[in-house]
Amino acid sequence: MAHHIANRSPAHLLMWQRVREYAVPPSMIETATARRAVGDWAGACAAARIDVDLDLRAVRDRHGTDLVTRLRADLRRLAPDLLRWHMPRIAPDGRLRPGLTVSLARYRSSGATPLQLVVRTPPAWADAGQRMSLALWDGSGNGTPGHHPHPHPDRRFRLDLHRHLWDAGRSGELARRCGARGTPSTAPPDPRHTPGGAVLPDRPDWPDRPDRSTVHDSPWAAGTWAGEAELLLQAEGRPRGAFTVRLGAQSRVVLELVAPDDSHAPTFRALREALPPQVVAALPVLPEAAARVLPDLELLRAGLVAADRLHPLVAAALAESGSMAASGSMAASGSMAASGSMATSDSAPVSGPFPETGDPHRVDCRGELHRIALRDGVLTAIDHDPAQLGREELVVALGGPALPCLRAIDAVHRNPEALPAVRERLGHGDVSGALAVVEGLLGPGAILRDGPLREALESAAARRVDHGLFRSGLVAVHPGTSAAGGGNPSGAGHAEANHRPRLDRRTPFALRRKLSSRARPRTGLAC
Repeated sequence: MAHHIANRSPAHLLMWQRVREYAVPPSMIETATARRAVGDWAGACAAARIDVDLDLRAVRDRHGTDLVTRLRADLRRLAPDLLRWHMPRIAPDGRLRPGLTVSLARYRSSGATPLQLVVRTPPAWADAGQRMSLALWDGSGNGTPGHHPHPHPDRRFRLDLHRHLWDAGRSGELARRCGARGTPSTAPPDPRHTPGGAVLPDRPDWPDRPDRSTVHDSPWAAGTWAGEAELLLQAEGRPRGAFTVRLGAQSRVVLELVAPDDSHAPTFRALREALPPQVVAALPVLPEAAARVLPDLELLRAGLVAADRLHPLVAAALAESGSMAASGSMAASGSMAASGSMATSDSAPVSGPFPETGDPHRVDCRGELHRIALRDGVLTAIDHDPAQLGREELVVALGGPALPCLRAIDAVHRNPEALPAVRERLGHGDVSGALAVVEGLLGPGAILRDGPLREALESAAARRVDHGLFRSGLVAVHPGTSAAGGGNPSGAGHAEANHRPRLDRRTPFALRRKLSSRARPRTGLAC
């Protein structure tokens, strides 16, 4: 039965399970919360690995005191750890969606375009550390980081209409907005049967019967689409009208928000007539945070995460609505079996062979059981005399056979059982957590040997250099040069200091603008 429950877990839920385990560690939440509680919003952002690329004094001089007052109030309410918790992510590793600009808040200003507080993620080639940056976007393009692939706010990924996902003062609205208080999760309309949607091939995530009203395992929160669409259209200055929902890479459905009158709850229906593609592209897009079910709610219903493993603000909001108790009863029958099956899966945290220093590992060494444990900060065979260990290491250096205890220690240094957990932490930017796991296994005084463990740590350090080059704008060889270098994907022969790739129609626009500009690269991303 354990294998049966494990096989029924969707791949995206297993991804979110790893994200909740490694992406936002408890130490980050504690540090960011403590700094935010004393009013240090910049320190809270630093604890959550968010770079601040805005200057309040410059904003005051340009836009006035009133706007700075509202901006400072939002920054003090910002919970950067909660923002990281709810940021969009991609499969299969669950890392931050690269090259994204997400709007957090809008401010009315004297300009034609309202100012927006945005958070940006670096491109995939510079995402080491999974750092983000906080900036102010005015819509004019002045001061916009030219080396960012998408500096403009994305219509699909926006959080200005979902302040409960980053505002600590409004996190209690989470249960109501995500439909945890009893709103059923319904199947979305099938674009193949709606006039406004394109005729597309069959997809496995669409229900077999589009007319069924409730789908407990559907990832789409269609039950809350009407209320969320009303907020969206009001923000766009449209009391009623059509909107689109993106269901896949090449599929979307066009819906219409209707209501009998202002005193009734809004509803939506499929558009009665097909619209031209240009008109559909200009319609408001329902944000991803409103289109899908909250991942934490799905994990709780599937029994893949415990309530105490959630973010404290998320757990408090769901506990007030009683959804965690209901979810726990739904998953009570399979939680014990699922825990046994998940212990051997890649999604569960992998424990090393030495979970505690007081519990030594035992090795069969020449017919006897010997112990291996941490002594004086180094992993050593405590049942062998130090002089004997020195002689055995000399024998190994001369090409002789090693003791089983020494072979076990060498295997742990090169490829420990906790290596998947170390790689997960490094992939999500938790370097301190990865080093804590390594020190717990090998001791703080250990010297790493050649092997997968050392390669993983060196690769993470090298990729952080790429992120620094991206932040400063001093990228020696841009990844897009392969498109302008005659189709050479590796870029070999084009790394000379004075080489400038030929500009043609295949050159990416961002690279073409950067190479044709005579301005010096900036050292920051201030907007």
